[in-house]
Parts: sequence; C-alpha cells; structure tokens
Amino acid sequence: MLLLSSPFVSVSPPPPPLSSHGARPALRIEAARQLTGRVVTTKADKTVGVEVVRLAPHPKYKRRERIKKKYQAHDPDNQFKVGDVVELQPSRPISKTKHFLAIPLPPRDTRRKSQLLPPLQSDDDQEPSSRE
Repeated sequence: MLLLSSPFVSVSPPPPPLSSHGARPALRIEAARQLTGRVVTTKADKTVGVEVVRLAPHPKYKRRERIKKKYQAHDPDNQFKVGDVVELQPSRPISKTKHFLAIPLPPRDTRRKSQLLPPLQSDDDQEPSSRE
C-alpha cells in the first residue's frame, strides 16, 4: 500500500486490463494538466487564488492573445504571499471551488541566474598581502 503525505493527493489508478486480443493492454490516454501561475490573493485561510496566463489563438484573427484564468488552490500552511510563483497539482475536490494543491516553484529569473552564473567575488573581499 502506498502512503502519501497529504490526504488530497490522488493515487494513480491500477494498470489497464488486457484487451480482448490478449497480447496488448488497452491504453488509456489522459492529458496531463501542468498549470503554473502567480498568487494574486491570500485572503482566505488555507486557500490562495492563482492566476494562470496562457496564449491561445483568436478565433477569427488567428493572432495569439493572452487568456487569464483564476483558480483556487489549497495552501495548508498559509506559506504563499501575493506574487509567488506556484505550480498547481490536480487533487480530489477539497471544497466547492478548490481542486488543486499549490506547490512552490522558484521564480523564473532566479532559476536561470543560479544555473548560468558562478558566485561573484569582489576585490574588497580578499585581504591585501602587504602594501607598505
């Protein structure tokens, strides 16, 4: 039996049964929802409002436009502040409007800078040997 740390995380279903042909299992394809957004409100207890922005083509003009949608996500420790970047993980329904868990992500620039640049050292940090 698989024990999970949170009661809201869903357990993956058992493997699909063999098809009537016997050789190959019947495949079940589901779209994985990978949502990342920014926290816009923390007014409620254990809940954060997360705004997810995506690009979609305009139906008539075919130009890509930004579409924003707000989701309510579960934050059991009240650890997020407005402006934090979070990932939304689907879970079982927690309330009427909450169907996601908020998981912390580092901001985009921080991830990129820490991977590309080595730590900087200035000349003032090093002790001068002897100038006299």
